[in-house]
Amino acid sequence: MRRIITIGREFGSGGREVGKRLSDKLGIAYYDSEIITEIANRTELAEGYVQHVMENSPSNLIPITIGRTFYMGADPVMEMNNNIYREQSLLIQELAEKSDCVIVGRSADYILRDKNPLRVFVYAGLESRMERCRKRAPEQEHLSEKELRRQILDVDRRRGKYYQFFTGQTWSEPINYDVCFNTSKGNIKEVVEAIVKLVK
Repeated sequence: MRRIITIGREFGSGGREVGKRLSDKLGIAYYDSEIITEIANRTELAEGYVQHVMENSPSNLIPITIGRTFYMGADPVMEMNNNIYREQSLLIQELAEKSDCVIVGRSADYILRDKNPLRVFVYAGLESRMERCRKRAPEQEHLSEKELRRQILDVDRRRGKYYQFFTGQTWSEPINYDVCFNTSKGNIKEVVEAIVKLVK
């Protein structure tokens, strides 16, 4: 049986680091931003545009289900956004069929629900997330505490709206995941070890 692990995460919680360490520990494939690059290649769209669509709430769209599109009128922007989500869904399914893997974000927990992945959600207190963001920020970035807090909450809000739009579920709701981990104490390695035990 395939080992498929999906990781949903709050911005700044260390979910991406959990995913990378987990793939290294288990010796399985890791997918994150690679998905954006591949979708851009398949659709011949600019990578930046694909990323923008996937990281913003599609507020002008009417919900779709995989393989079917519903929209009002012949709006090419709506159609393009729907096409990107369909490509994302098909690609994630292909990756999960190909090999054991860890997939970070991209609504993978929902898209792969029929394959029964281990669905992980990583979260942390706001102060902890702000500290992690400061440590990883580019040298030229000098956000005030207020600006950084707003940025973190805004990213989460957009992720939540995108997820809810395409899945009909609440992004951070524990019932949508098999296990949730709080990384406020910086316990990334412990979280990875716990997931490895669950997988084995």
